[in-house]
Amino acid sequence: MSRGLPGSRHEHGQAAVELLAVLPLVLTVAAVAAQLLAVGYSSVLAGNAAEAAALAVAGGGDPRAAAREALPGWSRAHARVSVGGGEVRVKLRPPTLLRPLADELEISATASVEAP
Repeated sequence: MSRGLPGSRHEHGQAAVELLAVLPLVLTVAAVAAQLLAVGYSSVLAGNAAEAAALAVAGGGDPRAAAREALPGWSRAHARVSVGGGEVRVKLRPPTLLRPLADELEISATASVEAP
């Protein structure tokens, strides 16, 4: 005879089963949130790098070097800098768990200066 509450005999372990059922959803939501944060952070980094490159153009320096210097080490390999006229464009691929998404999530930032 069971000493627990009436009907509790069939509920033993149900919380563990419910946790296992919900765990994939929780992990998916966490991964999506982390990816959105990475995209947002990459957008800020690309904007800062484009601004640094535009300032280098205005000062007569090397805009590509200035843009790369403005980026943290992990993102330099994922950045492309193009300069044309007084406009600088920085394209940056954010880190992602799914490599096919990297190109789809690429961030672009543009900064421009008036030619002297």
